[in-house]
Amino acid sequence: MPTRTELRADCGSCFGLCCVALTFSRSADFAIDKPAGEACRNLDDDFRCGIHTQLRPKGFQGCTVYDCFGAGQEISRRAGRSWREQPGAEMFAALPILRQLHELRWYLTEALTYKAAAALHADLRTALTRVEEVSRTTDLTTVDVPAERAPVNELLLRTSKLVRGNQPKSKERRGADLIGKRLRAADLSNANLRGAYLIAADLTNANLRGADLIGADLRDTNLRGADLTGALFLTQPQLNAAQGDTRTKLPAAVTRPAHW
Repeated sequence: MPTRTELRADCGSCFGLCCVALTFSRSADFAIDKPAGEACRNLDDDFRCGIHTQLRPKGFQGCTVYDCFGAGQEISRRAGRSWREQPGAEMFAALPILRQLHELRWYLTEALTYKAAAALHADLRTALTRVEEVSRTTDLTTVDVPAERAPVNELLLRTSKLVRGNQPKSKERRGADLIGKRLRAADLSNANLRGAYLIAADLTNANLRGADLIGADLRDTNLRGADLTGALFLTQPQLNAAQGDTRTKLPAAVTRPAHW
């Protein structure tokens, strides 16, 4: 069974690519404007963040939410030399592409752990092999990510349906606008919340066991005391953007954000 170890960000093995490649726009997430390709003023010579332990109080909340799914260290490994030693445009362009491919690998690897989806395991393995092969493309800018994502998405939809089983219509909330909704202690177990907008929603003590959360927008969602045990396709960036506490129950594949 494939693991997701290499799909976890390892900043210590990266040339600080996200601190250079990405655009910052002055907002609640970033204290400064920074164009893509320009190093963040907080990036030290050793590619470490000079304010890593103070990112949120200094206005860089967006940095604490971002996760590259291991794309940064992989691109750095392939390059061998940093963008300070050679032109970095190719590395910077590759980062968002490989990140998306690694995210697909994350979902497919998780789908293969579900016994209820055993009938799809052969197709899931084939899809995973395909994405892994594409991820090794020398020039990643030639990859058609939407074309790679489409068949994977179909498999993940089928996986979700098999794992969650038949659910009442009230739990079919795909793409629902739940921004700011009061859903304290709501029973959303095994619900379909794919792509749902849960921005600033109050899910205190809610039951989200087995809910499909792929693509759900959890920015500032209150997950204090919520139970997300067995939640499907939940990622670290989603959790990093949410609010929780020590009572929040999480799937084993993700970690409790430091700011909780």
